[in-house]
Amino acid sequence: METEPLLQLRLSAGYPGRPDVLRSLSLDLVRGEVLGLVGQSGCGKSTLALAILKLLHLKRGRAQGSIVLNGRDLQPLKERAMRPLRGKEVALVLQSPMSSLNPALRIGTQLEEAWKVHRCTPREEMQRALRETLESVSLPADVSFLRRYPAELSVGQAQRVLIGMAVLHRPPLLIADEPTSALDIITQSEVLQLFAALSRTLGMGILYISHDLLSVAAISQRVAVMDRGEIVECRGTADLFANPAHPYTQKLIASLPISPYSASQAPAIACARRAS
Repeated sequence: METEPLLQLRLSAGYPGRPDVLRSLSLDLVRGEVLGLVGQSGCGKSTLALAILKLLHLKRGRAQGSIVLNGRDLQPLKERAMRPLRGKEVALVLQSPMSSLNPALRIGTQLEEAWKVHRCTPREEMQRALRETLESVSLPADVSFLRRYPAELSVGQAQRVLIGMAVLHRPPLLIADEPTSALDIITQSEVLQLFAALSRTLGMGILYISHDLLSVAAISQRVAVMDRGEIVECRGTADLFANPAHPYTQKLIASLPISPYSASQAPAIACARRAS
């Protein structure tokens, strides 16, 4: 794993009437790393995702500081300069696949449009890229699947389509914002394994955002804990579970149940519970 940061954040952000949603937040992520970001609802996790993508203005928000991706500060960039970077340099997977996909367009059409945003290639090359991407997210690449509409897919399949669209151009950074919250526990496990495999095979840095510390523990090399707009603790996953230092982290870990897809973390969770 590279040690040079892929992403370096030094951010404050807020909205009218809520100026301190993010307060001098500092966070780094390296290429090929899955960094989990956990915190309760309303602590600023989704605001952080929107700030990285320079989309806070859609919710009348503003950010100050620096967002350095691959050595380039995105913060001063205008919308015209940011638009070509979304999907190519940084991509987003949201929690609700059925509302993120266009219900009126076939899956193949939506994938083709996502490809054409950043590349103008012969159709054969595009079809080959779409086929390889679908296979990488464990979806069929046959014509019958591509002709389906989102309503004809399971929620798990729809989420895999979203992930496929996000990694279509092999962006170095992927932001996954609560990507398993709409899924049953078996599909959650499959999607977590998929993210881990994509990070490994593509060398992609993933910022995995969730309020579910168990899913974060199952996939992340490091975990950052956010409380009221600040990173209060950021360490290796096993170390953080075994020796939580901040009172908020201790409270989170003490309240955890054991989940089938986090069985590998059970000893650390039990240790942390005893310590707290």
